[in-house]
Amino acid sequence: MSVVPADALPGGVRAVSEAAPGAAELGPRARLWPSLAAVYRAQLSRARVARIPLLFVATFQSIGITVMMRGVVDNGGKARSVVAGSSVLVVAYVALNLLAQYFGQLRASGGLDHYATLPVPPAAVVLGAAGAYASFTVPGTLVTAVFGCVLFGLPLSNLWILVAVIPLAGAALSGLGAACGLLAPRPELATLLGQLGMSAALLLGVLPADRMPEVVRLARDLLPSTYGVEAYARTFGEHPDWAAVLVDLGVCAGVGIVSLAVAAWAYRRAAVR
Repeated sequence: MSVVPADALPGGVRAVSEAAPGAAELGPRARLWPSLAAVYRAQLSRARVARIPLLFVATFQSIGITVMMRGVVDNGGKARSVVAGSSVLVVAYVALNLLAQYFGQLRASGGLDHYATLPVPPAAVVLGAAGAYASFTVPGTLVTAVFGCVLFGLPLSNLWILVAVIPLAGAALSGLGAACGLLAPRPELATLLGQLGMSAALLLGVLPADRMPEVVRLARDLLPSTYGVEAYARTFGEHPDWAAVLVDLGVCAGVGIVSLAVAAWAYRRAAVR
């Protein structure tokens, strides 16, 4: 058996090393919007079967609260708060409660390691999951709003404002829910934080503000969903103050940007551990 030197072969080691003087370049970094769309579609298809029953629970819960409050308040200003608060409560249930549970379980089970290996920005993971969960709130919010308006005799002419209220309030609450799930050391604590947040949205958003003590009103002002409730409730008047509506929606948008940024930071922090 004869041995042929490697440098004598045309495709030998030396020929290969001479043909590749430098290391191979990495591919371009994934852009935010295509990555966001991919994560959104994946989360939407994954959560469709598991979350639809819970969405029915959220809708029926909000409708039940509206019916219960019908025996407490009369038609008028207080009824506007009840209908608006019950409608936004569907968003709070999904964005705060379910999203906190999802990210808490994802962190505990090691699912964040899968997303960490993907060439997608952290903001795309948080925004995609938050957007997918917020999408499930649209039917329940509309059903609750229409039912509440019919029950209390409120006009349906400005129902279109929910097109702005749902995504802006959903962004603010989704960021808080994702941050709670990612920062909580245990999934049980993430679930507890999500439940407490939803309870705060229930008590502070549905009950009329003029019947609350001053300290509770201050806590109500700190809750981002309050401004979505106020924006929707203002549209029931004969001559709505659209400037105040825009201010309330602007507050929701600002809080949404900050809370989603905090959630993206919490994702990076949890993914490297």
